[in-house]
Amino acid sequence: MKTILLYPSYFPTIEQMAAVAQAEKVVFEVEDNYQKQTYRNRTYIAHSNGKLLLNIPVKHSKNGNRQKTKDILVENDFPWQDHHWKSLQSAYRTSPFFEFYEDDLEPIFTEKVESLMEFNLNIFNILCEIIGIDIEVSHTTEFEKKPEIDDLRILVNAKRKSAFKCEKYTQVHEANHSFLPNLSVLDLLFNEGPNTLTYLENAEVFENYIKS
Repeated sequence: MKTILLYPSYFPTIEQMAAVAQAEKVVFEVEDNYQKQTYRNRTYIAHSNGKLLLNIPVKHSKNGNRQKTKDILVENDFPWQDHHWKSLQSAYRTSPFFEFYEDDLEPIFTEKVESLMEFNLNIFNILCEIIGIDIEVSHTTEFEKKPEIDDLRILVNAKRKSAFKCEKYTQVHEANHSFLPNLSVLDLLFNEGPNTLTYLENAEVFENYIKS
């Protein structure tokens, strides 16, 4: 059984979801310290002008001490959910499959969010159901620097240069700019629809992070 270790992310990248689609079990790291500028609270979509960042504002510790990601609360003073949903509508309303999945995804942006981790885990469950991924899920009970399973926690780093080979597919804004690889899996879903699972299962996930 191929088991992978991942951080819960906000609408994970295609690379992350390809790893999930090709595994039998995912273990989510829930005992980590929160780090800024990661996919824990951000995702990238394709817009008419190029890549667009969607970032969830979070409440940081007032005393500057490190916080566990599972203790991170979302900052709701700014209507970020409404902003993100309108951005998705603007970016993908003309894509082939946005309307097909719109009703399943809209509640994510209308129901109040408090815990970042619970929010991300809920999104993961919704995505798996929509895409058709059947996978066993569990959570860590302690943080291990060198786990015995396939450690893909590095995939949460939004600043790293990925060697993932993202095969081209038709993107709704490709007339405005070149192909944008490894965006949020939402980009793949809205453009490829039911073919998303096949794409993920056949993707060449970076072999340095997936053991055979």
